[in-house]
Amino acid sequence: MTSEPVFIEFGPKSQELPLPTLPDAPREFPPDVRARLSEDADAIVARYPNSRSALLPLLHLVQSEDGYITPAGVAFCAEQLGLTAAEVAAVATFYSMYRRSPTGEYLVGVCTNTLCAIMGGDAILAELEEYLGVGNGETTADGKITVEHIECNAACDFAPVVMVNWEFFDNQTPDTARTLVDGLRSGSPVSPTRGATLCTFKETARLLAGFPDTRPGASDTQVRPETLAGLRVAREHGMTAPRIPRSDGRPT
Repeated sequence: MTSEPVFIEFGPKSQELPLPTLPDAPREFPPDVRARLSEDADAIVARYPNSRSALLPLLHLVQSEDGYITPAGVAFCAEQLGLTAAEVAAVATFYSMYRRSPTGEYLVGVCTNTLCAIMGGDAILAELEEYLGVGNGETTADGKITVEHIECNAACDFAPVVMVNWEFFDNQTPDTARTLVDGLRSGSPVSPTRGATLCTFKETARLLAGFPDTRPGASDTQVRPETLAGLRVAREHGMTAPRIPRSDGRPT
């Protein structure tokens, strides 16, 4: 029995796009936009001893321009950092905070991980999809709201949690979630349960790129009683964590 050699070609073919994209997605920025983004990119890259370490904030920067990661944004990041478009796209498609399709002014994320789900997260997501007439990850016809389920955002003590542009709305119900999206669509003032005042999705992306956040409440680090409930119970019952001996014999 003889075997024939198998040849495997690695890497994208020349006609392949480095990022799944929509037909009308921009493939390059206008000169004035490019100049403005280049100035911002220089400030971002200067923070890092290795320029390619700036890729994550640069992706947020270009997302703040288009509302999602477009071929134009991928090409811009690649040029700024001396990377290939495929390398940039590989990162952009790995992290869920980088959007692959146009996003509304408000990204309404409903946590459906275990605790939030059993506390009502699944019901909230189903209610919002039916109420707004959209599916998971889709945007309303007016371009205001994109709804999607999100992974745990470490707010289990306030479950079920809804996030709008990554700001917390705690202890939600289907009714309060409907009221929330009604306020967002009408332009009425909507305040998170905690944290900074809301801004648009594009403005949030720019903040995530590392530019100053001057919103009221942005630096609020106050811990609420719900978060400390477990610690309080442990102290009331004299519970402590076991001490694990150090490998070098020194006391812990």
